[in-house]
Amino acid sequence: MGDTILLIGHGSREAEGNQEIEEFADYWRSKRPNDRIDVCFIEFADVLLEEGLEKGAQNSHRVIALPLIINAAGHVKMEIPGLIKQARIKHPNVEFIYGRHIGCDELILKLLRMRLHSAMVSLDMPDPKNTGVILLGRGSSDRAANSEVAKMSRWIFETTRHDVVDYAFTGVTYPRLETMVQRMAQMGMMQVVVLPYYLFTGKLIKRITKQVERLQGQYPQLAIAQAGYLGINDRVVEIMDQRLAEAQGEQATHMMECDGCKFREIAEAHVEHHHHDG
Repeated sequence: MGDTILLIGHGSREAEGNQEIEEFADYWRSKRPNDRIDVCFIEFADVLLEEGLEKGAQNSHRVIALPLIINAAGHVKMEIPGLIKQARIKHPNVEFIYGRHIGCDELILKLLRMRLHSAMVSLDMPDPKNTGVILLGRGSSDRAANSEVAKMSRWIFETTRHDVVDYAFTGVTYPRLETMVQRMAQMGMMQVVVLPYYLFTGKLIKRITKQVERLQGQYPQLAIAQAGYLGINDRVVEIMDQRLAEAQGEQATHMMECDGCKFREIAEAHVEHHHHDG
């Protein structure tokens, strides 16, 4: 028995979103015909993570769990590692490896810039100096996950000619899209591109489309374009190939989110030597 590569999607209330993840898995399988690639979801789907891990353990000696998720919030940091820990106890003869989530990656930056360019084409290529960009992320109660959205918006600013690149969230935290469009209008932007920082479609993508339509009516002086989400493409495949290669390497054998991070090691050493301080 070989390895099982377990692709973990977030899961969506919209069947289309889960179907796109299944289609991505099919596309990835076409690139890796000798690998066994299974799919499971964290929520809102038929095959959930616990079942995916169990199925992988029955069919292989090694299960490589790869989150098909952009930013690391509670699911990536707590829920998935917790279920993998349970699976290790239940199946001591099976090796479970936890790979990295997608995160801020140069390939994702390139893909976002491609989506931004397409949106600019739809606006007849206006001047980027007065075309604001709003990178729109999911939003989380995890500060670090939210800061990854801010980081990617900075990367976009650094690598394009847009004078104003900002970020917003669809829920949980702030600022929201409406606030950022209002600020763009106040700053004198003439066009705005809303750039979804999402892999696949789902309920939130449909909500964003409705919000953009409403904002277009509220700000008739602004040309507002909604860029496409990232979707099924070779750049996402390339990232997952990289995450798989990392997970298969000796150093990544049992790495959880943040394990092996030099900053975490330094912080833990600091706490160890200075626990009396506080």
